[in-house]
Amino acid sequence: MRLLLAQVAPRKGEVGANLERLRRVVGSGGVDLAVFPELYLSGYRVGDRIHALALRPGDRPSEELSRIARAARTTLAVGAPVVLERPGEVGNAVLLVPPEGPPLRQLKRYLPTYGPFEEGSFFTPTERSAPLPVAGRKVGFLICYDAFFPEVARELALGGSELLVVISASPVTSRRLFEKVLPARAVENAVPLVYVNRVGVEDGVVFGGGTHAWDARGEPVPLTPRTGEPLAPEEGLWDLEIDLDDAPRWRPFRPVLRDVASRPPVAG
Repeated sequence: MRLLLAQVAPRKGEVGANLERLRRVVGSGGVDLAVFPELYLSGYRVGDRIHALALRPGDRPSEELSRIARAARTTLAVGAPVVLERPGEVGNAVLLVPPEGPPLRQLKRYLPTYGPFEEGSFFTPTERSAPLPVAGRKVGFLICYDAFFPEVARELALGGSELLVVISASPVTSRRLFEKVLPARAVENAVPLVYVNRVGVEDGVVFGGGTHAWDARGEPVPLTPRTGEPLAPEEGLWDLEIDLDDAPRWRPFRPVLRDVASRPPVAG
């Protein structure tokens, strides 16, 4: 599977400007999946404005994402706030926008509400994760803090995910923690993992980048820098190709998914 990883800084509260930059970054496509950070369309620290910025099915930003995906023949994975079914509720989501068919989404499950983070005040979490289709394969999506809860990645892996993708808006102070946790998620599930984190500064919070990829053994996968789009300091665009058929060949030597699936559920 061919991917584009976009470690970019959104413009806070400017959905239209962020959409236009996404269009330029994706360009004419050439990849199966283009991945952008958590809450890329809105920016992270927008407070109560999150309700006005949240996307609704069929609104202009949603339609524009679908047009970009069709024109580039590329599936987009974009962090965005989304309006939920219950009035007044908003979710922190990965929007998965394919070249054909309706957009899909995965909501964030664990909302950090400590230190500079106030997500529990604005978002409603989900309790379920499931793989989503990308170019005929199954991909599981996690959002930032979700990666620190092994059961989320395990549920996605047991559901058949062939690749785990983590999008993030994580500060520089957390970068070393992610560098430890993410390869462990790949190893313990024998599934390759891709991480895309934003950069930039909002209200004194410095976002830490650290975009990376690991194979099913937890070994780094090389990223190829992409040129052409003007980049701010710390921003980066990378092309990546991952062999999704490698993990099944490796799994018999570390059959964690087989062994955990064979255990009976623990009685509550």
